[in-house]
Amino acid sequence: MRSGEQSVAVTGLGVIGPHGDDPGAMFDALMAGRSGLRRWDGAADPVVAGVVEFDPARWFTKMQMLGLDRASQLAVAAAEMARADSGARDVDPFRVGVFVGCGMGGAISIEAAFRSYASTGRVPPLSIPAGMGNAPAAHIAMRGGFRGPVLSYCVACASSAVAIAEAGKSIRAGEVDLAFAGGTEAMLVPAIVRAWQALQTLAKPDPERIETSCRPFALDRSGFVLSEGAAFLVLEPGVAAERRGARIYADLAGSGVSCDATHLTKPDATGQARAMKQALVSARLQPAEVGYCNAHGTATPAGDVVECDALRAVWDDELPGLRVSSTKSMHGHLLGGAGALEAMITVLALHRRQIPPTAFNTLPDPKCAVALVRGEGEAAPHLRAAISNSFAFGGTNVVLAFQRHQ
Repeated sequence: MRSGEQSVAVTGLGVIGPHGDDPGAMFDALMAGRSGLRRWDGAADPVVAGVVEFDPARWFTKMQMLGLDRASQLAVAAAEMARADSGARDVDPFRVGVFVGCGMGGAISIEAAFRSYASTGRVPPLSIPAGMGNAPAAHIAMRGGFRGPVLSYCVACASSAVAIAEAGKSIRAGEVDLAFAGGTEAMLVPAIVRAWQALQTLAKPDPERIETSCRPFALDRSGFVLSEGAAFLVLEPGVAAERRGARIYADLAGSGVSCDATHLTKPDATGQARAMKQALVSARLQPAEVGYCNAHGTATPAGDVVECDALRAVWDDELPGLRVSSTKSMHGHLLGGAGALEAMITVLALHRRQIPPTAFNTLPDPKCAVALVRGEGEAAPHLRAAISNSFAFGGTNVVLAFQRHQ
């Protein structure tokens, strides 16, 4: 934190994911190494997926549901839960910002429109507002009456990490007094899933235990698992949070963003390392002070090795002291929502001083020579700082640095 800048406190958490809608219960499940993944039969071939159990009637009337894509539904619900968790009241609506990441927009509404046209020649009249990429942010703002900056970020798998980074900057600069920052994704529809299958990046379903099919950093890894869901953090100036007696989970200490500018889908260790270094500089942290990395760790053959190479380049001799895990092994990959969910898990790791594992990795890849937490989580009584990595198609790398509140 630079002189004159405000600290950024995380005071609220809201989630709807494969492990449910309670952040604490979700973290307990992760610590125990329990998978939220299951078989999904909506595509040509069965796949493993992280499917959310969600009843929109709890949150919306039938009239409100018109033109409301599932991605927006999940976002509104998670943001409202984050607001309730924060206890923030009587905030000037003109000083509240909404920062949302979403990689594939209203994919369900768009596919439904094409299917309707193919079968009837007609398209639902609200297909465009339901499918537009900024709809989740707009619905959060309308629901809460928030009149500050309402911004959407589409940066593939780094979308919601970028949203959190930008929200933190807005708080530090004094532009807003409260920020809802996170992401959402809902794209479990046949065409989208089949497109990912065609790209040959999805995990092969384990015929014996399908819920264990995602194995980051393992020698027998075969790809990632698509998931849906939404996660939001409430951010506010640390001084204001302390003044109102808010529970502060952790501080967003800094962030780093870089672009590989080398290949649309192939990761690059140099670019990832640059984002990590920027995050450490931004947070005024030395590598030895960071005890945990929630890795991007998608379980692709190339990506996991590249991320470990990047960690090695930055941590060097301090690498053995950095505990690493990819919780995607249990909740899958939320694409545009992944950065927010994994940031929340990182915040809870700091808050509880516990590190969740990379589950189902019984045969570590020797090329991924980092201090992996495997099987079940572990206590970390001295944990004071942690990072969360998000690396995207297009080459954008985002690293968020968090610290325990001083």
